[in-house]
Amino acid sequence: MRARYSAFCLHLDAYLRASWHPQTRPSSLAFDPAQRWLGLKIVACKAGGTGDATGQVEFVARYKIHGKAFRLHENSRFCRVDGHWVYVDGDIDPSGLP
Repeated sequence: MRARYSAFCLHLDAYLRASWHPQTRPSSLAFDPAQRWLGLKIVACKAGGTGDATGQVEFVARYKIHGKAFRLHENSRFCRVDGHWVYVDGDIDPSGLP
């Protein structure tokens, strides 16, 4: 999760797409150059250990666009593909979005 957050901060398209499940991976990503990521807080984790095939991470990521603050609160689902954790999908709380 932290690596994907950092990749969003740095607009690392290739890393993000490689760490996305093939069945849910978008064909392209659009980054807003005005968006500045400010921090990531992991709220909770469920499963996702060394012996698990799936896991969930609840997080809050804060950012600003043109000086206005927003937050992305998501409950993300991950699974292992060929031994690597990949992002499957997530449920977003729309209350903090623009």
